[in-house]
Amino acid sequence: MNGAPQPLDLLSLADIRSARELLSGVVKTTPLIPSRPLTELTGVEAWLKCENQQRAGSYKVRGAYARIARLSDAERARGVVAASAGNHAQGVALAASLLGARSTVFMPEGAPLPKVTATRGYGAAIEYAGTSVEDSLEAARDFADRTGAVFIHPFDHPDVIAGQGTLGLEILDQCPEAATIITAVGGGGLISGLAVAAKSVRPDIRVIGVQASGAAAYPPSLAAGSPQRLARGVTIADGINVLRPGDLTFAHVSKLVDEIVTVSDEDLSAALLVLLERHKSVVEPAGAAAVAALLTGAYVPQPDGPVVAVLSGGNIDPMLLLRVIEHGLASAGRFLRLAVRCTDRPGELARLLGQIAEQRANVVDVAHSRQSPRLSFGEAEVALSVETRGPDHSAALISTLRESGYRVSLLADTTP
Repeated sequence: MNGAPQPLDLLSLADIRSARELLSGVVKTTPLIPSRPLTELTGVEAWLKCENQQRAGSYKVRGAYARIARLSDAERARGVVAASAGNHAQGVALAASLLGARSTVFMPEGAPLPKVTATRGYGAAIEYAGTSVEDSLEAARDFADRTGAVFIHPFDHPDVIAGQGTLGLEILDQCPEAATIITAVGGGGLISGLAVAAKSVRPDIRVIGVQASGAAAYPPSLAAGSPQRLARGVTIADGINVLRPGDLTFAHVSKLVDEIVTVSDEDLSAALLVLLERHKSVVEPAGAAAVAALLTGAYVPQPDGPVVAVLSGGNIDPMLLLRVIEHGLASAGRFLRLAVRCTDRPGELARLLGQIAEQRANVVDVAHSRQSPRLSFGEAEVALSVETRGPDHSAALISTLRESGYRVSLLADTTP
């Protein structure tokens, strides 16, 4: 039919295996470790694929290297250009340096400084463009048109998808009996390649994708039958904040992926906290998406075999990490921000803090004010940040303070 879009060819297992040969000796075989906390909570055998320990801190180097390695000598001589808020930038910069190609990376203004520094450390020239990854992508394409540099798409290219798909082969080597693989989804490069590899070897295996609810482009796209663009994406998970699926990745996801679920930023921060506390793993918000889906029940696994959750990246800004930890504690009912009104008289603050200590709660910070226009004469307000053991302990603390005559209110959470 004239003008009708042609169906896109999906990758094959041979494509993934070819990429694996190309990446031999370049990428690490990252650990696959058991997760007792997730196993206890879900009732199924849960494992974590620690791609946060990959070179450059994420799976992205797999696809970037596969793409750049398959360029001709003449193409590599022209240099490569990419756009990214962080992980793809580092993957391209590292891959280009290993292959002797110049790299330029466009990043949005306000990109996390540690990711900028790491990308520059791998040898890339950094350019800033706009305030979003979409702005940076446009600038990178313009740069490619002007200079002849080869544009390295973050997800929508067969070589990139094939490189990311090597992760699926690795998982099945390490856990041949895996029944389900769960991973974060942004543009869809990782889950596309992973699904090709896993479903080709084990047609019965389930592949589940997880998106941040504030940047979930796949659910409406799948419902419409074609890639749809979001008006905006709002999430702490910058690694999966993609407004539109790729054409090629959408074709793979719609054909091969069993389900796409969503999780909130609160879910992501709580999952990140669990990974820090129980697994001693530093993971970025996007990297914690698969764990968040299991912890919250966004995806309920069937007890017919092991579930593998992919920790897709660990490149988190330390300042964001601090805020996300606090946010995760608050989401888990272990961190309270309280405003307590009390009588403005000597010793009252000491009495209040003493009551909190008697409840075995820990005061993180305190601010005492008697000058707010909201206060009556002879009244003071104390703003407190308090650590507790969980929701029941938090409720008991608030109840005790109120029974002692204090007017207690919860302050709005402002993190992240």
